[in-house]
Amino acid sequence: MFIDKDPSLSTYWRAIVLLGNNVASYKFALAKTLLEVQADSTLIRMEDLALPFALNVAQHLEHNDKQVTSKSSKFLDYCRQYNSEQIAQDELRAQAIKLGFVNVIDAFHKVSGNEVPRFFEDKRKDEKGIILTDNFYQLLKSSQSSNFGYEVESRWRLWETAISLGISPNLIQVNADIESNELFVHNPEARRISISSSRDALNGYQKGSCFYCSKDILIEQGYENSCDVDHFFPHKLKSSGIMNVDQVWNLVLACKECNRGEGGKFERIAHLDFLYALNDRNNYYVESHHPLRETIVNQTGRTESDRKAFLQSMYNGAVEAIPSKEKWKPRLRKELRE
Repeated sequence: MFIDKDPSLSTYWRAIVLLGNNVASYKFALAKTLLEVQADSTLIRMEDLALPFALNVAQHLEHNDKQVTSKSSKFLDYCRQYNSEQIAQDELRAQAIKLGFVNVIDAFHKVSGNEVPRFFEDKRKDEKGIILTDNFYQLLKSSQSSNFGYEVESRWRLWETAISLGISPNLIQVNADIESNELFVHNPEARRISISSSRDALNGYQKGSCFYCSKDILIEQGYENSCDVDHFFPHKLKSSGIMNVDQVWNLVLACKECNRGEGGKFERIAHLDFLYALNDRNNYYVESHHPLRETIVNQTGRTESDRKAFLQSMYNGAVEAIPSKEKWKPRLRKELRE
């Protein structure tokens, strides 16, 4: 379970996207549509929700035709017909109203057998739509609101890539390309398949905060608080042959000040406190059965004690390779261990 001592609405939303059970991509499509739709009132009628929802699914079908774990789907067939210009938007909307929301509305707020606080209420029987709650509007006002769309898209791409390869989403082996800032996999023919920006995939489990100082960060680039992808163990260790640092377990998101600003980390070894934080972050992936779970397990160890021992070993090797009397800490940060 995605655990927080004092769960925020952002945490609950991310739990839906990151941890919710999915046999089809509809939960991702609904989450993305809710973030995009411009509602004039709290009531969104299904006739207004259906088309943008279906268009999101249709767009993903063009990228990856596998969007359900079952063998067939009538709704997806209509989306395919739209993509091939066999039907118009009016027909796509009608079929989405009829077929697209059969289970996703009921299941949206269910995470690990429990229901999280609601972002909308189901009023299809009485008012032919859903009513957005105060929780949803507060979510949009949060400092993290601009990150949510990227996170949904990244999670969707990871999921659809896994099922299109014919393997469990939890067994997908994800690699990182630092130069292109991409996560990718290889299909059975060893062909490389790009999945998502590494920033988009990593952000959800850092809850939109810098790994080191906990300051709010943005995935989108070009802003003062746009984030960097940082190697927890510095990149120079790769050139020395000590470890492969270009792996998911070693990548974190950091604000520019912590990563490369005045007094930033650069190629230094971080304080031991952050090793605990990295271990916690990696364990979140494993315990939540996120598609990156098996990648983290294979890179760091199958049991929690194995993963802890792996990180300690890496830390010992890094300290020997880059000796220093004091380990790096940001100038200002929230305490990680209480």
